[in-house]
Amino acid sequence: MKPTLYYIHDPMCSWCWGFRPVWHQVQKNVKDRVTIRPLLGGLAPDDEQPMSESMQKNIQDNWKRIQQTIPGTKFNDDFWEVCTPRRSTYPACRAVIAAGLQDGQFAEKMLLAIQQAYYLYARNPSDDPVLIQLAKEIGLDGRQFKIDLSSERCKLLLKEELQQVANLGVS
Repeated sequence: MKPTLYYIHDPMCSWCWGFRPVWHQVQKNVKDRVTIRPLLGGLAPDDEQPMSESMQKNIQDNWKRIQQTIPGTKFNDDFWEVCTPRRSTYPACRAVIAAGLQDGQFAEKMLLAIQQAYYLYARNPSDDPVLIQLAKEIGLDGRQFKIDLSSERCKLLLKEELQQVANLGVS
């Protein structure tokens, strides 16, 4: 029996975006020796309120720090001007789950689509219409994705992953 490597991540975690190439290299190097189990960490629960200016500045500063720390990492600062940022990553987490419900291979595709939309193209993955459009762009059935995204099943699956993360002692 192979050991399990847990990868706890969030689609809207800027460090996860920065270290994405490293993570792919790790997976490539260990995939034959370990079972890789991604778990959504859920940085921020559902919240429709706009993000405070101080939180926006904090995250913008974090993006700059990541760019200085991890060469080649790109962020599109237009996001802060063209979107209404909210401190809510659960919709993006549910989108990864909803994509996987249609076909397991689409979970990783949705993760990448969300990260690129957020960090490169200034599209807000806290907004369901953005997530539904991304689902269509990666080849999912948009109607089914929309249903799954707001389903109790999807919410429960996220809750279960968050509980697994908590049980591992990760916050």
